[in-house]
Amino acid sequence: MNDKLRGSAAAAALALAATGLLPATNAQANARANAEARPAACPTLKVSEGWYGDNKARIDALIADHCEDRDRRGKKPVAVFDWDNTVIKNDVGDATFYWLLRNDRIRPPKHGDWSTTSRHLTPEAATALGQACPTGVRTLPTATDTDCADELLSVYGSGATTGGKTAFAGYDHRRMEPQYAWLAQLLHGWTTRQAASFAAAARAENLAAPQGATQQVGTARVTGWVRYYDQQRDLIRTLQAGGFDVWIVSASPEPVVDVWAKGVGIDPSHALGIRNTTDRGRLTSHLKGCGGVRDGEDAMITYIDGKRCWINQEIFGVRGPAAERVQPAARRQVFAAGDSDTDISFLRDATGLRLVLNRNKNELMCRAYENGDGRWLVNPMFIEPKKRKTSAYPCSTTGWTASDGTAGPVRRTDGSIVPDQADTVF
Repeated sequence: MNDKLRGSAAAAALALAATGLLPATNAQANARANAEARPAACPTLKVSEGWYGDNKARIDALIADHCEDRDRRGKKPVAVFDWDNTVIKNDVGDATFYWLLRNDRIRPPKHGDWSTTSRHLTPEAATALGQACPTGVRTLPTATDTDCADELLSVYGSGATTGGKTAFAGYDHRRMEPQYAWLAQLLHGWTTRQAASFAAAARAENLAAPQGATQQVGTARVTGWVRYYDQQRDLIRTLQAGGFDVWIVSASPEPVVDVWAKGVGIDPSHALGIRNTTDRGRLTSHLKGCGGVRDGEDAMITYIDGKRCWINQEIFGVRGPAAERVQPAARRQVFAAGDSDTDISFLRDATGLRLVLNRNKNELMCRAYENGDGRWLVNPMFIEPKKRKTSAYPCSTTGWTASDGTAGPVRRTDGSIVPDQADTVF
């Protein structure tokens, strides 16, 4: 008997019981048995526009596979999303940084020593910031002091001073991006609640601004708008309805991610970002550690291999150096979504499907297009998708970045080299 007929029979049995033509006990027992035998309907994606090829169908099938098995599984399957340019268009860290500069919300370092804001800041950058920005003030007047605003913007945005000197050095390129970390570190002196209020103000402005808007920061014009992807909001809700435990992992400061994640139904307890240490309730310029990296060492954030570590530690409860390693399949996410090389490690760890929004990032697209195990899904960005990359991705030569920052070939698990890949989904 199919589900529809079985449901009709159960309803009829209950109706007969109500008239007295069938003993109530038999009718209720039959109805209960039929209801228990019939699985609850599994949810499917409601938004169809923007999905490439059979991506939507494959995601629906994955959700159905796990939804139908949810009563026997014993624990929820995990789905993990990157945030910036994966769930939303543009970057919430950038949006918050621009708001801080426009509203005089960055505190100067103690004694004007900019080297205290990041252990990876070069002496040249510390000197340039010290020359451009005043000391002896409670907050930097970056709304009007364009020299200070421009220097901060250059160091954060390009990793170099306005004079062209390298701003950060001496870090593991697979575990740390000091430009991203610096935004969290520049929140020093504020409480987590205050940092969240700054992010909320930036969020309101960027959602209200028209698509394509820019804003003035220092002497520069920068991006002034952000949008949630309707497709990703729908996907997150569908995964949750299908019994998945859904998380966000981002290389933006965690108080910022918490504010934005609520817009897609993700509770702050399920959002991971760069975490500051605190001192008497206020954020410091030092960062929480993961795996074998201790708090305050400032050597690993939610970036490439660091994302793997934080996922293993915070979602799956793996402690110590083991969190830095790939876990058995039962302790890994089933679904993952990302858009950049910063996401490659946790995407590769996913055991079911790996959704990639194509932003022409070399290592990520090399692995996604090769699709060695058939689990990669490539989709154009849902807003302002990239045009086709005219040249092949340099997978066989320079597509991969080593811990010391040098470029090399993208390799498979067995050490063989991934051949160059053409851009086909755009």
